[in-house]
Amino acid sequence: QVQLVESGGGLVQAGGSLRLSCAASGRIFRINVMGWYRQGPGKQRELVAVIHSGGITTYADSVKGRFTISRDNGENTVYLQMNSLKPEDTAVYYCNLAGPLGTYWGQGTQVTVSS
Repeated sequence: QVQLVESGGGLVQAGGSLRLSCAASGRIFRINVMGWYRQGPGKQRELVAVIHSGGITTYADSVKGRFTISRDNGENTVYLQMNSLKPEDTAVYYCNLAGPLGTYWGQGTQVTVSS
């Protein structure tokens, strides 16, 4: 079993920054993919960014150049630095871990960007 605990959401003005963190605990294999998804009001959940334990990253086109994903393998923690935030970034952000035993989700953290 794997637990994911997110932190760092909140309310910010357009153009501002936030940093999300997600700490994983439990039975975690060294090889895995961790990342962030989001679900805005009335929208489907979508990928924001993911990072392989080897360091390879993938970003949604809508966040490229503004968001940066990173991870600390020793601490099983993934981060999402969000800069130049826009109102359309408003969503619940979910941490995700995909590994040999399955896929796990955090409970989500709200990010609200005011115009």
